[in-house]
Amino acid sequence: MNSFDVVIIGSGPGGYVSAIRCAQLGFKTAIIEKYSTLGGTCLNVGCIPSKALLSSSHHYAELAHFADHGIEVSGEVKVNLEKMIARKQAVVDQTSGGVKYLMDKNKITVLEGLGSFVDATHVAIAKADGTSETVEAKNIIIATGSKPSNLPFIKIDKERIITSTEALKLKEVPKHLVIIGGGVIGIELGQVYLRLGAQVSVVEFMDRIIPGMDASLSKELTKVLKKQGMKFYVSHKVKSVERNGDAVTVQAENAKGETITLQGDYSLVSVGRRPYTDGLNADKAGVKISDRGMVEVNDHLQTNVPNIYAIGDVVRGAMLAHKAEEEGAMVAEILAGQKPHIDYNLIPGVVYTWPEVAAVGQTEEQLKASGVEFKSGTFPFKALGRARASGDLDGFVKILADAKTDEVLGVHMIGARCADLIAEAVVAMEFKASAEDISRMSHAHPTFAEAIKEAALAATDNRALHV
Repeated sequence: MNSFDVVIIGSGPGGYVSAIRCAQLGFKTAIIEKYSTLGGTCLNVGCIPSKALLSSSHHYAELAHFADHGIEVSGEVKVNLEKMIARKQAVVDQTSGGVKYLMDKNKITVLEGLGSFVDATHVAIAKADGTSETVEAKNIIIATGSKPSNLPFIKIDKERIITSTEALKLKEVPKHLVIIGGGVIGIELGQVYLRLGAQVSVVEFMDRIIPGMDASLSKELTKVLKKQGMKFYVSHKVKSVERNGDAVTVQAENAKGETITLQGDYSLVSVGRRPYTDGLNADKAGVKISDRGMVEVNDHLQTNVPNIYAIGDVVRGAMLAHKAEEEGAMVAEILAGQKPHIDYNLIPGVVYTWPEVAAVGQTEEQLKASGVEFKSGTFPFKALGRARASGDLDGFVKILADAKTDEVLGVHMIGARCADLIAEAVVAMEFKASAEDISRMSHAHPTFAEAIKEAALAATDNRALHV
């Protein structure tokens, strides 16, 4: 029987990063993956493929504005969806191959098959060919991730009533895509197919899209997407989803009991994700699973069984790849006797639409609910020279700072390149920067990043210069 210092179940961003860090720290490490490719949901059917399609569809959408830049395109411009999907898959394959290279480079043993507990120190691996093997481990890290959630009355057939996984490999552009759920995944994939020519309708139970983010971001993104042609039905509860041939009928009602009926050729069910522990047999190791299906852990990501840890989507907190990565590295360092920490307040969230949406820290709603006195400074992208030069005028940056100490408590932005710009806010908040600190730092001109400086100036005695 093979024996290891650390065995990790799941090769997503949390699992493979944890494996690399464990190997760097001198542990004999193995990683178990049930699929034939490494990288988990993020690399195979999540972050990477969706961003590839967002990028491709963005290029296509940009063609409509080429004339504004003095670029005349002659002849018919068409979407070749098959080629677009093939490019997406090539990006996925290259990225997954890169993870395999990193496993080899760090001398990490990769075991393909479904990993399940035999007891607290042994994991069985059921292989696709029907054989199995068992490995022994001093420490085990559960990194099994998540799967798309569903509503109990919806029958997902993966053909017309689909999840995000199927939406990444459609063979045609929908005529009318009805999306159930206005969260990050639904909105991103909705914009992909909106750009490619689909009619897109979003039905959301809450009173706004991306409900977990600051309300001002939701309001602005809704305005921009409506301008692009997307339709929204917020504060609507889905009552039924039925397929008849190639048609899908979605019925929903609002708080007044009024019913709407939307008929499309595809319906994307995007109502969140659930922790995935199917087949793990955690009970055989004595590991506690909550009523919500999450592996229960303490502040050190340790389960109730001392030598077993859990990270990523399968534990509490935001289901984000970069959160899982931080947790994976943290557990490896804890096992090595180090004292790492994660400030979960400083893990940014991003929506990769265009304009991009990004945030870190507390929202206005959270600060008000907790009774914290704060001040706010906002700066619009349309006041930036760089934004005018590129034509990316939508959006703003908003900085929330403590009313007494001026410490930055939250940064919320929507606009061009915000997925990258948010890193400046994370760094500033990690070092407890005040709004005035940011306002006094030189930002290159002309750049989109100047909006952060100007928002900080606006939060500091309303001193914004260019608005």
